[in-house]
Amino acid sequence: MMGGPLGALLGASLGNYFDTGLDGINLDDSLGLGATERVQSVFFTTTFAVMGYIAKSDGRVTKDEIALADQVMRRMHLNQRQRTVAINLFNEGKKPHFPVHEVLAQFKRESFRRRNLVQMFLEIVVATAFADGRMDTREQHVLEEIARDLGYNQNQFNELLSRLTGQAHFAEQVSTEEKLIAAYELLGVTEGKSDADIKRAYRKQMNQHHPDKLVAKGLPEEMIEIATQKTQDIKLAYELIKLHRK
Repeated sequence: MMGGPLGALLGASLGNYFDTGLDGINLDDSLGLGATERVQSVFFTTTFAVMGYIAKSDGRVTKDEIALADQVMRRMHLNQRQRTVAINLFNEGKKPHFPVHEVLAQFKRESFRRRNLVQMFLEIVVATAFADGRMDTREQHVLEEIARDLGYNQNQFNELLSRLTGQAHFAEQVSTEEKLIAAYELLGVTEGKSDADIKRAYRKQMNQHHPDKLVAKGLPEEMIEIATQKTQDIKLAYELIKLHRK
């Protein structure tokens, strides 16, 4: 469909579906670089393969990491054939000598400067490392390399990691005080910021994660629930901060 390492990955994962096509994965080779349907296939392929790569990066794949991949599949409401391909891609990513840098280079090129889409991908794969409740040194090193391949500098990656840590804590059953701290982290601001600064941060995060905008840029429609959950968390965090400040 698209050639390069992503085409090879998808071809290997489709198996005997390759000739007949797969619901939700467009195999039309007339789709040019940047076409939404093509980008959706690229996103699907890269996401599950790199999730497998990260899960194996610390030497073993935990039950929590497998459960997270399964959770993503369930939230995407994949049919049985799509699910089979997603599992195959995850397993391809676990293999020795997985060409992660080549895969990411093609993903970045195919994403065609869709920065918010690239960020969404990075957020999903970072969550894989957090699946077992911690991130070890090897996993963080791998994620930093992935971020660099996608054009993020160290500060940008650290800010992203802080927001995702905040989102993870915000979703937990914690005290009101801890929830408030997590809300600030989720929005990427500190408590000392003004109301205007916090509102700007909130609007920026909502704009970056708006489901309809992400789907228009190439997020597979099956992943809209994941994006919707993120915007709900962002909104709840902002409402909590506003309530506390009143």
